[in-house]
Amino acid sequence: MRECFEIRDTDGAGRIGELSVPRADVTVETPALMPVINPHLRTVDPATLESDFGAEILITNGYILYQSEEFHEQALEEGLADLYDFSGAIVTDSGSFQLSEYGEISVTNAEILEFQRDIGADIGTPIDIPTPPDAARERAEDELKTTKSRLEAAGSVDVGEMLLNAPIQGSTYPDLRESAATHAYGTALDVFPVGAVVPLMNGYRYAEMIEVVRAAKRGLGADAPVHLFGAGHPMMFALAAAAGCDLFDSAAYALYARDGRYLTVSGTDHLDDLEYFPCSCPVCTDHTPAELRSAPEAQRETLLARHNLHVSYRELRTVKQAIREGALFELLERRARSHPAMVDGYRELLDDAAALEQSDPVSKATFFYLSADSARRPEVHRHHDRLARLPVSGDRVLLSAGGDNSRFDETWRLRAPFGPVPPALSDSYPLTAERPERLGRAGYEAAAEGVARLAAANPDTTFAVAHWGWPDAALDRLPEDVEILSLGPESEHPDDA
Repeated sequence: MRECFEIRDTDGAGRIGELSVPRADVTVETPALMPVINPHLRTVDPATLESDFGAEILITNGYILYQSEEFHEQALEEGLADLYDFSGAIVTDSGSFQLSEYGEISVTNAEILEFQRDIGADIGTPIDIPTPPDAARERAEDELKTTKSRLEAAGSVDVGEMLLNAPIQGSTYPDLRESAATHAYGTALDVFPVGAVVPLMNGYRYAEMIEVVRAAKRGLGADAPVHLFGAGHPMMFALAAAAGCDLFDSAAYALYARDGRYLTVSGTDHLDDLEYFPCSCPVCTDHTPAELRSAPEAQRETLLARHNLHVSYRELRTVKQAIREGALFELLERRARSHPAMVDGYRELLDDAAALEQSDPVSKATFFYLSADSARRPEVHRHHDRLARLPVSGDRVLLSAGGDNSRFDETWRLRAPFGPVPPALSDSYPLTAERPERLGRAGYEAAAEGVARLAAANPDTTFAVAHWGWPDAALDRLPEDVEILSLGPESEHPDDA
């Protein structure tokens, strides 16, 4: 059991947790954003991140500091907390990015870990090998072997109270990611970054990103805090959180500002294309796009970076509130519609509904059916699984979207997308779901699957389905021995009883 991480609330695989960082003597609430600080180019000072944005944790590159003629000795003498004027937790990277970009770095695994310890890092990182997506399997296996050996070696380095990252690699091979995670979780290391996924995010390959994350999660225990390396765009926070990620690092706020780009929860706009700001942060209420365009370059870059931070932190608060309310999937449905690739990522997540259901609360806020994808949510999966355990009375049972019928021994309600609902559960979550009048085929097909599950669990009972205008695709999914009774066209029914 990892004592540094405690989970407080869950919704699907999303969770609000507390990451205890002993060296900094702080507890970071997750999901948390870690702004990236380049010691040579501080677009927004760490002290401002803390005072104006509420930053509890940030990340900087230990290898850049190690090589820096300007800051190497100062970092050793003062420590990172004083160097950055930041009282929260400071995470350091090891130079793995530089290794992947340039092929070599001038430091050993033990040396960079000891340097991170000596400059006062609160969470340090060994030198892993970030194998890019689509690499040959032989390369991915070979580089993963090196990463595993370095994680094991990191456990033998005296790092004092500094927590250690255990990066999870394996390219785009789910079995390698799961194996890497299982190995990392078996070490004494503390935090688990899923690495080398930035190319997937840059290429809008969100479905593959989710596949990689879910594979890593299968190899980790529930008490493992998960960092999604490079996940700095607010449009994907809800998706990544719903997949079970707890920490995000963002250089995007500064890099995008440098390029005149303006972040939103639905994508990225260029300042040159904006006539109005669709945001109410202090930057956007105090300036027009035209005023920002005409500002001196350095001022414009800083203001854009501040906006990008405001929208990023606001979205994280929105995600946490959704988890707290049990409305993360509703938020995710809305966010996913911002880009077709996000829809792909959401659907990939729902492909693993059985795993999501394991940590999903049995009762939460009202279930809102917002699209065909809602029929695949873990709550629907849970109800279908439980149908086999619910008692059925009598030899003939009516599953009715209308009223009762005296010809049958018992009547259950029929509510899409869940299917059969016993009377005792009619007012229980999620069976009180709010749905559109035009439900669509997927909801009825899911309900038919529920009927099939109930019928299979009770082979000696005769079932009948009384429906309002179900589509043929749903009716075709019903078992052959289920009697079908039409109550009339869908457009005429008053509402499901």
